[in-house]
Amino acid sequence: MSKTTATPAAPDQSAKEEKQAFSSKDFHRTYARPTFVKPSHLIHKNVERAGEHDQFSTERKHPVFFVDLPSRNVSMTIGGLLPGQQTNRHRHTYETVLYVIEGKGWTEIEDERVEWEAGDAVYIPSWAWHRHQNLSDALPAKYIACENAPQLQNLGVALREEEGRDL
Repeated sequence: MSKTTATPAAPDQSAKEEKQAFSSKDFHRTYARPTFVKPSHLIHKNVERAGEHDQFSTERKHPVFFVDLPSRNVSMTIGGLLPGQQTNRHRHTYETVLYVIEGKGWTEIEDERVEWEAGDAVYIPSWAWHRHQNLSDALPAKYIACENAPQLQNLGVALREEEGRDL
């Protein structure tokens, strides 16, 4: 077995510079070969035990648990719908892929209703109005949501709009 080691950062890169945003004056800092920079952590244990994200959960009207990993391009959350629960209509400039891990329900995307159950994956295109509904009055529904929100946030072009709040 070979051992993987971290490649040192380019000579003029420092930990401080890595956290700064790039501007046009930093063009020379685009290197021909990428370098490995060890992230702060590689695992988030017991995601749901860390607690739900209160502000986001209240706004969306369903429990949401953020997976805290240092990705700059994709995010992952665990979303839940309580029995009979329906979310607010909303839209955002980032794409979403949902993977349903338990329950049955539907997602309305613009004017199309897509029914789902455990084991299904649902694609929500960027800037499409959508909302989710748990069809069970007794059992919760749960899904994993993966989005390219961090990538667009880092580019300064991520937008999110909640019906009733932003209109």
